[in-house]
Amino acid sequence: MERFDVVIIGSGAGGAPIAARLARAGHSVLVLEKGPLLRTQEEHPLGVSDFKRDELFATGAEKRLTLSGVANRFDSFYGSHVEPDLNDEPHIYEGADGLDRATIEGYTAQVVGGGTQLYGAVSLRFSELDLRLGSFNAGRNDIVGDPNGDVRREARDWPIDYATLEPYYCEAERLIGINGTRANQGKPFSADHYQTPYAPNPISAYVATGMDALGLPRYRTPLAVITEDHAPSGRTVPAAAEAAKTGYVNRYGDPLGLKSNTWVALLRPLSGMANFTLRANCVVTHLEMAGDRIGKVVYRDVAGRPVEVAGKLVVVACSAIESVRLLLLSGERDPAFTARLNGNGLLGRYFLTHCFGGAEAIMPGRFDKSVSLDSDWATDACASEDFIRSQGLWAGGAIYNNTSDQALPISLARTHGSQDMDTIWQTFVDDTALTGDALNAFFDANFGTRLSVSFMANQVPLFDNRIELHPSIRDKWGRRVAYIRKTWHSHDVHLMNVFAEQCRRILAFGGDGGKGQFPVSEFGAIYMAANARARIANHILGGMRFGSDAADSVLDPNCRAWQFDNLYVTDGAFMPTSGGANPTLTIQANALRVADQLLARL
Repeated sequence: MERFDVVIIGSGAGGAPIAARLARAGHSVLVLEKGPLLRTQEEHPLGVSDFKRDELFATGAEKRLTLSGVANRFDSFYGSHVEPDLNDEPHIYEGADGLDRATIEGYTAQVVGGGTQLYGAVSLRFSELDLRLGSFNAGRNDIVGDPNGDVRREARDWPIDYATLEPYYCEAERLIGINGTRANQGKPFSADHYQTPYAPNPISAYVATGMDALGLPRYRTPLAVITEDHAPSGRTVPAAAEAAKTGYVNRYGDPLGLKSNTWVALLRPLSGMANFTLRANCVVTHLEMAGDRIGKVVYRDVAGRPVEVAGKLVVVACSAIESVRLLLLSGERDPAFTARLNGNGLLGRYFLTHCFGGAEAIMPGRFDKSVSLDSDWATDACASEDFIRSQGLWAGGAIYNNTSDQALPISLARTHGSQDMDTIWQTFVDDTALTGDALNAFFDANFGTRLSVSFMANQVPLFDNRIELHPSIRDKWGRRVAYIRKTWHSHDVHLMNVFAEQCRRILAFGGDGGKGQFPVSEFGAIYMAANARARIANHILGGMRFGSDAADSVLDPNCRAWQFDNLYVTDGAFMPTSGGANPTLTIQANALRVADQLLARL
């Protein structure tokens, strides 16, 4: 059996920073990744990327969900070519009607780089308040939509504060490669490692005008896309800015390697090191314990053969749902494993995503948004204590615009009128009754004109929101799949409505020089709570929260399982609250923090 200093399961935001830090310190590191290694065009000998930008080519012909036992069987679905096939390895969630549905929520990816190959690259820091919501809400009686005091009871402070995490935010911003601006952000910065952002797309002027008219301090949205040569990873940008912009792909892998996924930013630079090993197309089936340690990591190699490896330290970082699932599957094989890891019954509990939504409208005139990144302007105004208290909220969040259209017409169809994440083209056709010339006219009128303003905000943690193993549905390897039980708290509904209204006002005041006169007569949509509640959302967090009390958490402050000496979990599962912003940068910063703790043990 091969032995390593560290075995890391997953190559995304939670695993790659640790691999990079420990390998560069001279320790032997093995990274196991379920998916393939896909090359950028720079890496490919023929100069043609393994990534496909057109979703029709990425997914092939229209797919049908043939999985039995789900309410959405025979529905069509599309997905990026690095996402799991919905028929082979679905996640199952219980809908509001009590029926099971299959989905792939979040930026779940089976590829080296994990979800960072798919994410929109928004790289916001959490606020100081995001990490102390337990103490902030203690004793409050002004929280709207919380009749039973759930917020006061369930909110938790993180066992670390912002000051502890801040230098690791700085390091992540330097190592990953992020463009943006520091000015007007509502978070302290000890250093500024942002690259210079490109000029904003002209359509974003409506957002800037609206934010200014409402007195909302704005800044350029930090995006993990390099705009300048990036020394830590050795990446260079094309001479033409337009080439860099069009190389960036939201929801799809970037063929140019300009989006700072963890492969190009952190792992590829390690490729020539003898002490670093990356094994793609390897599915970890379970962990085996030896006393208070993980003694074996068992996986199937690319040929399907079982392989055992051991690590002095073992890091699980395969996205929150899949990490919880892996540990549940390990416990299914060995009750002693479950007794040690889950003695307090919290494994899989307090599953979190984000409250999200926004507003969208049709702008006058058309804009070339093919040469845009995903977002131009952001504001932290709704993360301030004054705003939070004035609205009866338990927490705040960030607001930013989405510059790009929803990729292709099929992407538009995917979300139009959808009540779950897998409803696509047929729903659009049914809702609009558009065909032929009328359909062409719709696309002509809408593409290049749509502008949305979105929010990302904290979700109330609830004990009953959880990840389990489905009693009957299994994946292509015969393992029980994840079963997700999640509802929105009544306060979440209030929070989403408040934030959606703020997004609407930004768009409204974006017209007519900030006078509140929208440039056209009606909004395309307002994504308020009625829409948002139907969805699981893109950010997969919680299920193994860290804390200072072993009775109230699964992981200790350094993300080590309380009852295992060498087991760590560093993807979004560790979060006791979801934060008021996109989580990837925080996951990366925390992984670098944990890496320092691991170095001290080796």
